Amino acid sequence: MNLSSIKFDEKGLIPAIVQDARTKKVLTLAYMNEESLKKTLEIGETVFYSRSRQEIWHKGETSGNTQKVIDIHVDCDQDALVVFVDPKGPACHTGAESCFGAGASDLSEAEKSGKTSYGDIVPGKEDSQGKPQDILNVLQGLIAEREREMPEGAYTTYLFDKGVDKILKKVGEEASEVIIAAKNRDKEELKWEAADLIYHLLVLLQEQKLPFAEVLSVLEERHTSKDRK
Repeated sequence: MNLSSIKFDEKGLIPAIVQDARTKKVLTLAYMNEESLKKTLEIGETVFYSRSRQEIWHKGETSGNTQKVIDIHVDCDQDALVVFVDPKGPACHTGAESCFGAGASDLSEAEKSGKTSYGDIVPGKEDSQGKPQDILNVLQGLIAEREREMPEGAYTTYLFDKGVDKILKKVGEEASEVIIAAKNRDKEELKWEAADLIYHLLVLLQEQKLPFAEVLSVLEERHTSKDRK
């Protein structure tokens, strides 16, 4: 990696999206400065910069939940990193595998109570019938909330902050990964990549202010029209 080509921001930082190298699941979004990036490359484990404490920190140094670095990719603008890791334990301080999983730390109060930001009712844990499609309602609400509140450190915030070009790039990348997984007949990989594609597509629809319900209505209309023929 050519460190001289890395574009750190005005505070000397660069966002680092950490992904599980095996499952491709996004684990967290953190930041690195030049020193922590050099340290990461030196020891082969993630080292970040804490904006709140204003110091570098070695992930898992005290908890033991280290992240062995498998590979690091720099985006085309040289201003963002994707760090593929082999995690030795949970990535989130809450104990969850991912900061973007279904843990309580990633759900809004509205979602915990069964209401999304759209005002739609979605089943809570106590009354859910286990319908897989329910997660789409939860995701729509969470994505809309992220765009509205732009919480620091959230991956969805990062996407909205970077704008439509970054979101489109991610949709294209995930679509390509879906194609590759399908061509390889790798159902496990295809499952993860398809989920990533759906998530980024929902982010794009939110950025474009196109309700997912309108997409579903097109499918319903096509289905109905076909039945009538």
